[in-house]
Amino acid sequence: MAKRIWNFNAGPATLPLAVLEQAKADLPNYNESGMAVMELSHRSKDYDAIHTRAREMFVELFEIPNNFKVLFLQGGASMQFAMVPMNLLKKSKTADYIVTGSWSKKALTEGKIIGNANVAGSSQETNFDRIPKQDELNLTSDAVYCHITSNNTIAGTQFQSFPDTGNVPIVADMSSDILSRKVNFSNVGIIYAGAQKNLGPSGLTVAIVREDLVEAGLDTIPTLLQYRTQADKDSLFNTPPTYAIYLFKLVLDWVKGLGGLDAVEKRNQEKGDLLYGLIDAMPDYYKGAVEKDSRSLMNVTFRLPTEELEAQFIKEGLAAGFGGLKGHRSVGGVRVSMYNALEPQGIKELTEFMKAFAQKNG
Repeated sequence: MAKRIWNFNAGPATLPLAVLEQAKADLPNYNESGMAVMELSHRSKDYDAIHTRAREMFVELFEIPNNFKVLFLQGGASMQFAMVPMNLLKKSKTADYIVTGSWSKKALTEGKIIGNANVAGSSQETNFDRIPKQDELNLTSDAVYCHITSNNTIAGTQFQSFPDTGNVPIVADMSSDILSRKVNFSNVGIIYAGAQKNLGPSGLTVAIVREDLVEAGLDTIPTLLQYRTQADKDSLFNTPPTYAIYLFKLVLDWVKGLGGLDAVEKRNQEKGDLLYGLIDAMPDYYKGAVEKDSRSLMNVTFRLPTEELEAQFIKEGLAAGFGGLKGHRSVGGVRVSMYNALEPQGIKELTEFMKAFAQKNG
């Protein structure tokens, strides 16, 4: 087998090697069942133990209050763009959206299909290079919810803390930074995330929904799309993505083994300090693409002096064992995605490569 590379892809993204090795060991006979996990009935005792443990560990590690339901869904975060307003946005009401990138724009589009969606803040005029400040927001006092994208994979920006929305619950798409740091749930209504960046493989979507919003959800939408349906049936109304949930549980085992969320947050900050420190030390060669107070610890975006040098950097980086460095096609440049599973050694080696590349091509 070829040597594993440092995987900086934005998603699907790198998984902990220990998780992959455990999954390999469990194939093709999980827990002496005589079957692989993906062959188990979702009604079986073996799968029920996986399902229950995954939910319980997630609640423990992410410190989710007991008035929230954890749902295992499908359709990615993109399905939640529609499910949130379908469940909560009545025609006579308004939902606020803070637009900070491509994904929040897509969420806004779905909201507008369902009801009155107000743009409460946006950084589009500056190509999403920052997070709008609190005093820039035009919030609706009686909005049903305020939707944010906590981390923007394309632009490389991140809310350092959730905005103050008064009594309006926040709905946060945390697909790319969930379980990377602690969250204050005091004003959260829903957090949802595709699993393929920090929680596991693609195919699983996790939604954390406050119980009062589950109960307030409209019952005039298709049964499968009601949060109530999924909550009442413990995410087993239909066949869930069983193997993805099993891998999610293994990722949670790995997070717990690291020391939990405190250890993960410290580790992510150290990686960010190392990479941003180099960018700041070489501003004439590596130019950060976003304002410093909006920098993401998950997706670092920067430019080189020319597009030709960027292409060379990406090509030589791949040859040196660094994959996924190409920026999103809509913005170009370089992007380093460094989710929880990326070992700090990967950033250390990348920064050494960056120094050498600049010296050779400066």
